[in-house]
Amino acid sequence: MRRRRLALGALGALAIAAVAFWFSLDKETRGLLATLPTNRDLLFWSTPQRDAAFRALDRIPLLARAHVAQPGAAVRPLPPGPPLALPLDIDAYMAGQRSATLLVLHQGRLRLERYGLGFDAQGRWTSFSVAKSFTSTLVGAALADGHIRSMDDKVSDYIADMKGSAYDEVSVRQLLTMTSGVQWNEDYADPASDVARFNNHKPEPGVDALVSYMRKLPRAAPPGARWHYSTGETNLIGILVTRATGKPLAQYLQEKVWQHLGVEQQATWLLSKTGQEISGCCIQAGARDYARFGQFILDGATIDGRPVVPAGWLDEATRKQADIGEPGRGYGYQWWTYDDGSFAARGIFGQGIFIDPKRRLVIVSNADWGGGARDPVASRAREAFYRAAQKAIDDEAAAQAGG
Repeated sequence: MRRRRLALGALGALAIAAVAFWFSLDKETRGLLATLPTNRDLLFWSTPQRDAAFRALDRIPLLARAHVAQPGAAVRPLPPGPPLALPLDIDAYMAGQRSATLLVLHQGRLRLERYGLGFDAQGRWTSFSVAKSFTSTLVGAALADGHIRSMDDKVSDYIADMKGSAYDEVSVRQLLTMTSGVQWNEDYADPASDVARFNNHKPEPGVDALVSYMRKLPRAAPPGARWHYSTGETNLIGILVTRATGKPLAQYLQEKVWQHLGVEQQATWLLSKTGQEISGCCIQAGARDYARFGQFILDGATIDGRPVVPAGWLDEATRKQADIGEPGRGYGYQWWTYDDGSFAARGIFGQGIFIDPKRRLVIVSNADWGGGARDPVASRAREAFYRAAQKAIDDEAAAQAGG
């Protein structure tokens, strides 16, 4: 009888949790509930599953372990500006991108704000690798606070379990620029890639899941000799920052940035199986709050005139530090760079924050690309949109100067 009561109690708790989950969803997501995924392999979800999940990733029971960064008391307004005269069909562009969000912020004013896929300003969309640039900013904060002594310190100075691995001679700087030389396969379409296999890795007892996986990887090139994209390395950066500061990443993000930005909503950061924020991915935030983060970076990573990162560090972070083999582009400290001085945070399936300091321009994109995680057609179209927005700003400035 006692076992039966315990079983009934457990079922009741599950029922309560299910009801709480249901009411935590926005109305659009409730309508898509039947298509929510039932496995963790998001790279292989269907388009309807992604449409449903990307707006609720931190609330899906099989994934919903996250830390929260709370907002401050005051909301920073994003005043509307005159509509930006873009030389393209916005509806057609958003349809091709399968856009959930498209925001253009110019000189702190909203010049364009559009939503799709049943999403709106009250929802939160997952960032994927846009989170890498948040993690980079926390490295800068940890340097300013003295928790990280130098960009030339070795990874194993902060993560003792990495001693004796291929990362033993890799510096913090090389980790940030993805020039460690350690072997890694980031092919999102390959179930045997490192980025896919890590999800099923069973960590050694007492060792963080990512550290357990990464410390077994072989060396492919000398440290600093080549650039190679690796989400695993950004996840390792997050562990390094956590060990250095003694704080979970979401808490450090809240203390250093989020509660000071004037954001409208909390942000959440998904956790690994061993309870560490997945720092190469998976921040959930509102579209306007992504724009506020972009504006914060555009303003020099300062809060009320107070720099969060060391002097000169942000300029290094957003400037080409590694050659990625594409003309006019490069990689900084977890930022994609352009030779014209602009830079971007990018995430799979069409997430992005594009920042152009010269034109005081921030563009936020949230999407679910129909052609896959890196959809080359959608990616080229987004690059063309960035150029079109820059040209619209230049044409506007020229007209004002001539008038």
